[in-house]
Amino acid sequence: MQTERIILGIDPGTNIMGYGIILCKGKKMEMVCMDVLKLASSASHSLKLRNIFETTLDLIEKYHPDEMALEAPFFGKNVQSMLKLGRAQGVAMAAALSRNLPVVEYSPRKIKQSITGKGNASKEQVAAMLIQLLNIKEELTYLDATDGLAAAVCHFFQKRNLSADDNYNSWKSFINKNPDRIS
Repeated sequence: MQTERIILGIDPGTNIMGYGIILCKGKKMEMVCMDVLKLASSASHSLKLRNIFETTLDLIEKYHPDEMALEAPFFGKNVQSMLKLGRAQGVAMAAALSRNLPVVEYSPRKIKQSITGKGNASKEQVAAMLIQLLNIKEELTYLDATDGLAAAVCHFFQKRNLSADDNYNSWKSFINKNPDRIS
């Protein structure tokens, strides 16, 4: 495992795409940026897809991530909405693959569980935990941005190279072994 890497996380959407980028140094991470791409409601679906593709490429060119984590669409009742969301995810994925960037998908439940310990956590609970984990000082405007950031953090947690002494049986044991990671 690399000692330093950059992870781009994306929460694809057809109206708002959230993204976050973290820098990982060994077992520590810090937020580089997070924001949203607002897609004009008046734009055609194909123009929105092009904008998602180009923005993803711009993020890759600017930050040079080593990996990309995507929030996978969850199953919904509206088939048309799911198709559009799947296309949004697909063009973000295609942008990364066009630059030979490895892509990993995580379900919303997996991301929430990874960040908060609860797979049914609310977006607000995920955002609150990210504020603590990454020592975020800026005011959060869009929860879509923290959803993108959460995908990146989830990937960091999944890929972390745990050593034998990193087995935790509770939050207390984690805190006791990692006092420098708690603020």
